[in-house]
Formats: sequence, structure tokens, C-alpha cells
Amino acid sequence: MPAHKTTALPTLFISDLHLDPSRPDIHQALLNFLSNQAQECGALYILGDFFEVWLGDDHSHPSVDAIILALKALPCPVFIMHGNRDFLLGEHFCAQTGATLLNDPTTIDLHGTKTLLMHGDSLCTEDTAYMQVRSQLRSPAFQTDFLSKSLADRAAFAAQARQQSQAHTQSTDMGIMDVTPSEVARVMAEAGVLRLIHGHTHRPARHSLQVAGESAERIVLGDWDQQGWFIQADATGVRLESFSL
Repeated sequence: MPAHKTTALPTLFISDLHLDPSRPDIHQALLNFLSNQAQECGALYILGDFFEVWLGDDHSHPSVDAIILALKALPCPVFIMHGNRDFLLGEHFCAQTGATLLNDPTTIDLHGTKTLLMHGDSLCTEDTAYMQVRSQLRSPAFQTDFLSKSLADRAAFAAQARQQSQAHTQSTDMGIMDVTPSEVARVMAEAGVLRLIHGHTHRPARHSLQVAGESAERIVLGDWDQQGWFIQADATGVRLESFSL
């Protein structure tokens, strides 16, 4: 059965904000979004890469404190999923914000339609170099060791990892870094769904596909850079929307 069931109110989805102190405009756009659209929804789902980097729940910044308070004040449930940038978000952050940490993937009943939610990076199976790094970073042994280090050491590691990621992105064909169609169809069939919502690729779009011989849809959220992207779903349908930052 689906892990969560939505209410009659609209459901909102966002991902890939990559919140960072160097982009106060995105922080403010999020605070505006939480003060407006999110006040009238039944649930808010954050599908990964909420932060550009997350060094652990023991790391704080004044800009993050304001977002924690805004999330905590929402009149609706908040669900958050790890991304490839903020996979160290933990229970303390969730306790501060009132958010529930979701597994990746998670299935919900979205206004009567069984829907699979993912961050999306695990679908990029042709990017073998990334998948190897992902496996290492997600291992409990690595995370335990990493969190035992000082914040300064963690920050230095994160800065180096960001440089390596940027170099990999610049030297790798864009098609390889997108999702693998066969993997999308496989995970959707395995979950028994005809709708998938994810982020990660920064390629907002709606894609039609076939899953186990049936018509299906994959909806991709965009990142918040020049525009902010969100999905609003209710009993009348699902809409992928954007607004200028």
C-alpha cells in the first residue's frame, strides 16, 4: 500500500533549491513561497537537494535558522527526502522543522493516483562514475566516519567534492547524466505505478512513457536558479509551474 495518503487540499512538491548563503535571493524566494503557496496546501514534499551542502545536523547558519522556523510554522505536514547534496540531513533537523524524512523511493496516494517519489539520482545509471561515488557516500560506514570529523574538515572535504563534481559535469556528456529510460520503466513497474515525480536532473518537463504496456508519466521538477519550480497536485490534476526569482 502507498506510504502516505494526501488530503483534499492541494499537495506541493519542490526540489533542488540548493540553498546556500551565497544565494540570498533563493532563501528569500523560499520564505515567500512558504508564506504564500504553502499556507493553503495539504502537504509539502521536498524531494532532495534542499541544501547545496549539508555537513551534518550539528552545523548551523543564520539563514538556515530562518528556514527551519518557517518550515516549523507551516500549517501542513512537511516531508523531505535526501538528495545527493544533503544526504546527511538527520533526525535532529526533522525534529527542528517538524518534517518527516522519507525513504528514496517512496510511494504515496496522490489524490487517488498511486505515485512514486524519488530524488532522481539513482535513475542515472549510465553515469557509472557518479553511481560509484553515490554508493560510497551513502554507506553507513562512510557517514559515521565523516560525521566524527570536525566541521572544518567536513567543510574542506565538501569543497573538494564540489570541485570534482563540477569537473565531472563539464567533462561528461549531458545525456549520460540524465535518467536511463530503461531504469525509469523498471522502477515504476517494480513499484506498480504509472506516475513518477522526481528532481535532480534540473530538466523540468513532463514525459510520456510505457510501463508494463500501459501509458505512464514522469514529471521532473526544476532547480531554483533563474526560476523557482514547483508541482501542485489536487483532485483536478497535476501542474508543473514556475515563477521568476
